[in-house]
Amino acid sequence: MKKTILIALGGSIIAPLEGKIDINFLKKFRRLILDFAKKNYRFIIVVGGGKTSRIYQKAASKITKADNKDLDWIGIYATWLNAQLLKSTFGKKVCPIIVDNPLEKIKNECAEKQIIIAGGWKPGWSTDFDAVLLARRFKIKEIIDAGNIDFVYTKDLNKFKNAKPIKRLSWNDYRKLIGSRWVPGLPAPIDPIAAREAEKLKLRAFIIKGTDLKNLKNLILNRGFRGTTIE
Repeated sequence: MKKTILIALGGSIIAPLEGKIDINFLKKFRRLILDFAKKNYRFIIVVGGGKTSRIYQKAASKITKADNKDLDWIGIYATWLNAQLLKSTFGKKVCPIIVDNPLEKIKNECAEKQIIIAGGWKPGWSTDFDAVLLARRFKIKEIIDAGNIDFVYTKDLNKFKNAKPIKRLSWNDYRKLIGSRWVPGLPAPIDPIAAREAEKLKLRAFIIKGTDLKNLKNLILNRGFRGTTIE
């Protein structure tokens, strides 16, 4: 393979609204990945739960006082649903199994596949951490976090209109910004546990808007891109 690209794809990119799948995005994303696959690139795509998981987590919390473990399992199952949808679009080039344990050896039927799709693993962290573990497993030094924000911001962009984008920062500064505690649905592009492990492994992460596929293409080709670099 020419290069292995690891993408953490936000679930809210796949299903941005309640009960609505972004089919147009999936068609374009599929075309982009397959075009690179023809050029001998390999992709590992870790899919998040996004909006779907949050809808179900919110419903559970309204019915009873659900604990974080139960909420995490809801999120994990949502990642598997999104991952299965994405896998179904790639035909024979994709591994036929959704990777749900980043520490297990990849099955033989996936060894030569150019596209591997992964979902969540177990409670206690998000698919960000799964992506970091897969980076370690495949000796990949960079992660593309393609979610629903275009930069890391100084504050929560949903709450503070004066939040400013940050183009480059260290893992230490990033962890100070987001705090150290993981809770399901935390509004951070990379969760605290994943960030801590990424710093240990000396990974570089790129935070970009997942729907901007031209920008994603530029990043894969090592051209100028719009987003945040954490290292």
